[in-house]
Amino acid sequence: MYRDQKIVVVMPAYNAARTLEKTHAEVMAQQVVDHVIVVDDGSNDKTVAIARDLPQTTVHVHPANRGYGANQKTCYRLALEAGADIVIMVHPDYQYTPKLIPAMAAMIGSGLYHCVLGSRILGGYALQGGMPMWKYVANRLLTAVENLLTRAKLSEYHTGYRAFSRELLQRLPLEANSDDFVFDNQMLAQILWLGYTVAEVSCPTRYFAEASSINFQRSVVYGLGCIRTGLEYRLSCWGMMTSARFPRRATLAGPESRKAGEKSCS
Repeated sequence: MYRDQKIVVVMPAYNAARTLEKTHAEVMAQQVVDHVIVVDDGSNDKTVAIARDLPQTTVHVHPANRGYGANQKTCYRLALEAGADIVIMVHPDYQYTPKLIPAMAAMIGSGLYHCVLGSRILGGYALQGGMPMWKYVANRLLTAVENLLTRAKLSEYHTGYRAFSRELLQRLPLEANSDDFVFDNQMLAQILWLGYTVAEVSCPTRYFAEASSINFQRSVVYGLGCIRTGLEYRLSCWGMMTSARFPRRATLAGPESRKAGEKSCS
């Protein structure tokens, strides 16, 4: 709880049996989290059994693997249904430290921001934490292209450590997004499209055998999806296409929202 605002941590899980309990323990050790929601996406290990023994935790199971994006859609829907005012996504693979939860929650709960990212790039922690060089280079190149297309100045678009306000999650057309990994990128682009400022905090990360990671082939598919999202954003700004992900300015609620949306295309 932060200033009487309910904090819910969501964990999109897939074969996370070896790290889930440790991650959860560190989440609860921050003493500000009211509830944890674990959504298992068809794991074939003991993730679900372990999750069901964790305190202050609700477990939801997808009978079959539906994809990382579909998992997040379920996470955010359940968090809102649970009455969350602040929602923080923490991967259960222990790659991102939960020790930043109080700081990220405070930035949301104080009303300063509606979205906060834990950035691996700020502070130079990515390579120190073991990020492979090819992934680091790809991250920097993709981020540069995306910043060019969205007119934003984020240090990275690809972190899985994110905090959101209830207001923001209720406004995002998440169902229009992919069920795969590019969901992360599309969601951030939607936030920028609506004119919200995205805050970032420096986040040390760990790369080890149990940490989740996509292979080179899927990384290429993801990268192409990110570029496509950026192009879709820019073409929608210019009025050259219509998109369910980036609705026309006239459909945004209220003149202030439309003004903020127009600013995001300038």
